[in-house]
Amino acid sequence: MSTSPLRLYNTLTRAKEDFRPLDPARVRMYVCGPTVYDYAHIGNARPLIVFDVLYRLLRHRHGAGRVTYVRNITDVDDKINARAAERGVTIRELTEGTNAIFQEDARALGCLDPDVQPRATEHIAEMIAIIEKLIAGGHAYAADGHALFSVPSMSDYGRLSRRPLDEMIAGARVDVAPYKKGETDFVLWKPSSAQEPGWDSPWGRGRPGWHIECSAMSWKHLGETFDIHGGGIDLVFPHHENEIAQSRCAFGRDVMANVWMHNGFLQVEGQKMSKSLGNFITIRDVLADWPGEVARLNMLKTHYRQPIDWTAAALRETKRELDKWYPVAMQYAGAEAMLSSDFEAALCDDLNTPDAITHLRRLYSEAQAGVAFAGARLHAGGALLGLFQHDLGSWNGWRPASAGIDELAVQRLINARLAARARKDWAESDRIRDELTAMGVQLKDGKDSATGEATTHWEVKR
Repeated sequence: MSTSPLRLYNTLTRAKEDFRPLDPARVRMYVCGPTVYDYAHIGNARPLIVFDVLYRLLRHRHGAGRVTYVRNITDVDDKINARAAERGVTIRELTEGTNAIFQEDARALGCLDPDVQPRATEHIAEMIAIIEKLIAGGHAYAADGHALFSVPSMSDYGRLSRRPLDEMIAGARVDVAPYKKGETDFVLWKPSSAQEPGWDSPWGRGRPGWHIECSAMSWKHLGETFDIHGGGIDLVFPHHENEIAQSRCAFGRDVMANVWMHNGFLQVEGQKMSKSLGNFITIRDVLADWPGEVARLNMLKTHYRQPIDWTAAALRETKRELDKWYPVAMQYAGAEAMLSSDFEAALCDDLNTPDAITHLRRLYSEAQAGVAFAGARLHAGGALLGLFQHDLGSWNGWRPASAGIDELAVQRLINARLAARARKDWAESDRIRDELTAMGVQLKDGKDSATGEATTHWEVKR
């Protein structure tokens, strides 16, 4: 057992604090999971990897059977409704298929399965129960088939984000509607049309608001209060702020979770990721070109609270580094070895993975020099970060999905298709797309952000 205290930065207090679980025999963590309507992008991979490392560290320190990690699946949402209608499939078909892809991607990134992955649609009863508690306590009200949280009813609303009132009004995901009593009041329940998913409730047939889903699922599986709540920095307001309001006011608690942790933003090659810029990268795109452990280690080279710039050059360097480490570390696969105290101390300092990786580099150098136990500690430390999960043969045998594709031939066809599109020869454009599809190539059309000219990127379908 390590003597290093685990210290975590708490967004609620804006300070690093010693982590003291409410019950050391049952450490509890909740992390906001995906809304399953489309492929997860590389920014979504960051909380997956960050909180998987924290989960592994908590299991190492407290015992695997004493940590409960809950990561939810949002399978009722207006984005889901719109995408299902767009594709002409049922909502269930869309969410089942998308969730299956998400689970594959998470495992390919080296993430352990959480202990519980609750689906929002399986917790409607808990959502209704919380809303009823809020209404009975004067913290919510029903109006025009809706149930809404009354923000003025909570004297210290806004402690997490610390935003001025005007910013909260501008930034909240709320509708301007005559039935609302206050500008910042937010929806707990809303009516559903005949075409939309809906459940019977005291306020009529309808569906939950976004925020109430996580309050209900965390309550069901972790209790009224628990240890750690995590997610991306973009969720601080309004989502996490509103979760806190719902849960605290429903159960009469001072806190919902003792520690709130948030990872920083991700950009691609120095720019904000967006489909309009043509730099929107899914996890599946990355996994077609790189082993999951390369993406994982590359992500961990930046401290989780700092912004990260995702670049091809950094991925190449990370692959070279793992190629060096693997033959040394895998000599000790299955061996019992203590973690380097410096390595563990780095992780216990608010998940300082860049520092921890520096210690792995030192252990690699020491192992090369014949220092006793260095190779075993390299393997042990890497394994705690979720590395060295493959045998050496499969690692060395990995090839990108594009291997065997004639890239020059692909580019010639893409250029011919762009020319056909420029002269509005849609039949020829479609024919070339079909030819590329038959080769296993998927196209993504966009525009150059600087010139406005049409561009096409391609990837190999997996």
